Amino acid sequence: MQSKFFTTPIYYVNDKPHIGHAYTSLSVDILKRYYTCINENSFFLTGTDEHGQKVEKAAHEAKIEPQKFTDKVSENFREMSTLLNLSNDDFIRTTEQRHNKSVQAFWKILEDKDQIYLSKYSGWYSVRDEAFVADNEIVEKDGKKYNSFGSELTFVEEESYFFRLSYWQKSLLKLFDENPDFIVPKTRFNEVRRFIESGLKDLSVSRTTFNWGIKVPTNPDHIIYVWLDALTNYISALGFPDIKDKNFIKFWPGIHVVGKDIIRFHAVFWPAFLMAAGLEPPKQIVAHGWWTNEGEKISKSLGNVIDPGQLIELYGLDEVRYFLFREVPFGNDGDFSQDSIKNRINGELANNYGNLIQRVLSFIVKNLNQRIELSEVNFNFNIFKEILELEKELNRNIKNYKFDEYLKVIFTYLNALNNYVDKQAPWALKKTDPNKMNEVLANICISIIRLTQYLYPFMPSKTLKILELFNLDESFTSFNSINNIMEMNLLKINQPEPLFKKIE
Repeated sequence: MQSKFFTTPIYYVNDKPHIGHAYTSLSVDILKRYYTCINENSFFLTGTDEHGQKVEKAAHEAKIEPQKFTDKVSENFREMSTLLNLSNDDFIRTTEQRHNKSVQAFWKILEDKDQIYLSKYSGWYSVRDEAFVADNEIVEKDGKKYNSFGSELTFVEEESYFFRLSYWQKSLLKLFDENPDFIVPKTRFNEVRRFIESGLKDLSVSRTTFNWGIKVPTNPDHIIYVWLDALTNYISALGFPDIKDKNFIKFWPGIHVVGKDIIRFHAVFWPAFLMAAGLEPPKQIVAHGWWTNEGEKISKSLGNVIDPGQLIELYGLDEVRYFLFREVPFGNDGDFSQDSIKNRINGELANNYGNLIQRVLSFIVKNLNQRIELSEVNFNFNIFKEILELEKELNRNIKNYKFDEYLKVIFTYLNALNNYVDKQAPWALKKTDPNKMNEVLANICISIIRLTQYLYPFMPSKTLKILELFNLDESFTSFNSINNIMEMNLLKINQPEPLFKKIE
């Protein structure tokens, strides 16, 4: 079985991290942690995109050298990785030498294979998106031209190298036909396929009007187009141009998780570049939607950009992680509202999950000397048998990026466990049938542990604290470890503290 390689886009260093960056990174973190829990090898890459006209302009306005500017802004994204408790294996910057070497080698391969030629470019360009725009995608408003995302366009005319994108149209359509899950969700797959069918034109892949970027190795007057530069990061981090590097062999092709606004670069340009260089295209492109804030589109001009740090300070890291993936199906647009996150935290995390742990474990600590005997317990009651079978369903949800369904299933069983506690009433059994009481509590504890393991990829900090209440360490996040726990003689329980603070 091939190991899995998950990537975020590399984030453009012209601004501070926002909720969109956090959402993408957290989704990849969930995937990485889940596959670790089922003992499958995976690699998680993130990083920063630091070249291009936009960065050069921002550095000039800040009156500092572009490298110093990118050093400073890139650090914001490293700090975001720590803030979000990401489990990334690597953080790549496009200003690193390993990347520069990789991009120039990639360019040379394309050039040697006659996939790049010198000509002249004239057309409309979005500096904000670092993207060329076809005539049929231009929107005119108040005498100015914009792309479909609302970015103002500038007319550019200059000598440029072109990539023979048009040549790869049939190969791309074949790739789509043979891989119906190449893009998730299906709506994006159909959208990109229609774009390819409408006809591909050769792509300008160099610029001469700015200097901040990687130089074309055979003509240093030209700077390599920022998207050709940026996309190559995914193989730079795996040791390219050494295709015999153990990481390249082990992990390529990868799965790219991106926002829907950059899907075309990843699902059209990137596979074409790779196939032209004689390399495998990516395994899959997963596109998620955008977030609004209290029903309004997020923008700087409206002043409603959501800062992940402020959210975490207000609600807690794992609470935010849970909300983002429980609230909306992944791939759809979602709306952040204070009422929604409060309802999720209070109703599901505090009243359901947290309250179950608090009342059961507090009873054990107070009445059973912090111990639950397991050696003669029959772990055979219906709810637990169903929980043990959940892994197949959860695995399907993860593979289909149905994070909200994954969490919904778990909380359905947490509801069932709460009802089981009420029905069995261990506080009453203490007087009438102590052996039955012990078995009921053991079943509840093992069920809590199992569901906590399932929740670990989404809430790693809180779930580790919960496992510590049972004197279990991080090694018990592995789903296979439930068998070892069931074979223990007893569980020693620590005094629980409130895990999820209610939001008033």
